[in-house]
Amino acid sequence: MGGFTGRERELASLDRHLRWVREGRGDQRGRALLLRGRRRVGKSRLVDVFCERSGVPYVTHQATRGEDPARERELLLAEVRQSSLPDVSLLAGVERTADWATALRQLAAVLPDDAPSIVVLDEFPWILEGDPVAEGALQTAWDRALSRKPVLLILIGSDLAMMEQLSAYGRPFHQRGVEMQLPPLTPYEVGEMAGLPAAEAIDAFLVTGGLPLIAQEWREGESREHFLRRSLEDPTSPLLVSAERALAAEFPAALQARHVLSVIGSGERTFTSIAARAGTADRALAPGSLNPALKSLVEKRLVAVDTPLSVKGGERDRRYRIADPYLRLWLAFFERGIADVERGRGRQVADSVERSWPSWRGRAVEPVVREALARLLPDEQWPNVHEVGGWWPRTNNPEVDLVGADRVPARGIGFVGSVKWHERTPFDRRDLAVLARDALAVPGASEDTPLIAVSRCGFEAEGLAAAYGPEHLLKAWLPE
Repeated sequence: MGGFTGRERELASLDRHLRWVREGRGDQRGRALLLRGRRRVGKSRLVDVFCERSGVPYVTHQATRGEDPARERELLLAEVRQSSLPDVSLLAGVERTADWATALRQLAAVLPDDAPSIVVLDEFPWILEGDPVAEGALQTAWDRALSRKPVLLILIGSDLAMMEQLSAYGRPFHQRGVEMQLPPLTPYEVGEMAGLPAAEAIDAFLVTGGLPLIAQEWREGESREHFLRRSLEDPTSPLLVSAERALAAEFPAALQARHVLSVIGSGERTFTSIAARAGTADRALAPGSLNPALKSLVEKRLVAVDTPLSVKGGERDRRYRIADPYLRLWLAFFERGIADVERGRGRQVADSVERSWPSWRGRAVEPVVREALARLLPDEQWPNVHEVGGWWPRTNNPEVDLVGADRVPARGIGFVGSVKWHERTPFDRRDLAVLARDALAVPGASEDTPLIAVSRCGFEAEGLAAAYGPEHLLKAWLPE
């Protein structure tokens, strides 16, 4: 799978923003676009392709984390002088500026007045880390100079929380930019890229996390086993290095949060078990240390928090999981296997994945199934189901994979369900009997509550209100 694929919808969105500038639709001639998305999801590549195809002059500046602000401004002006902008001669001899306000005014001066242009500041949060004053300087430069030019200013950031805060009430750039989020490729898009049927497409999504750099390495029709084995023969493969590089950018120094992330990646889900595993042999990690680490990981969208869905609140029984399935796989198998791959023992790492794949996949696919059903519902059969989650008590027994409800916490339970994602075993009568028994434990459910099931390879049970297979789930991500 070569070339740039899978982002036609996002390129069209960028084209619409540029057309807005070109046609002068607003009271301001310029438009600021705040583009956010997690690391390695392809933001920079998307914007590079957009700029190359746009046919208008542009400049792109990639910020460097930890760079001295004065040096960062020098590099920006150097990029402007070497760009396709028409009036860069105005910066001849200008190599240094005293502050960001001056640098941005000089940038505005070289932008054309009568034709559209594009300015890209990549990893803008790193500029703000180095010099927080840059945020106010950008607001001033935008109000007084940049917005008066027909320019599309694109601010890119992987720090999702900081990018969201940029336009928040009370911040200098509030209501000055249009927000856009670049998500990972969907299971449907991964399947289309890899030429895989529905069940294998979902497996490929669990492996790649929808990251384009990894997904494009998947050969047409290639099996998961062969892809993993082939990728783990190469210590520089995107499958192996993408998470390592992303985490190095997220955690430039040794932090408690990084250790806690690995603990969650190893399979610990509750606050108590995470604290015990993250601590020492004789002492659990104190709440005063664990709580800030978890908060940081959730803000970075690296960790997701799940609560049991029922007519009772479930905040006290929350669970933690790695939000991205690829990172979940990497932390479970590849982080400790890097040294083996570098020694030429990648086959052993692939074998360890294969041995644990059924149990690992069974847990990892559940959030994907819930997301698919949440996208498909409500429908004619379930008109009142607006939330799809799971349920578990403090003891974790029983665990119910699927609960459909009207809201959180629920006023009414629409259905209770089970996910069986086995390679060859269908959902059968025994599975249905277990589901019927466990459903009665869900607060708000009763013997009359409809039962549903999700299975990778079919059903051999009567009495289900609905049955969903891989093909049905994949419809949740069909292009509109």
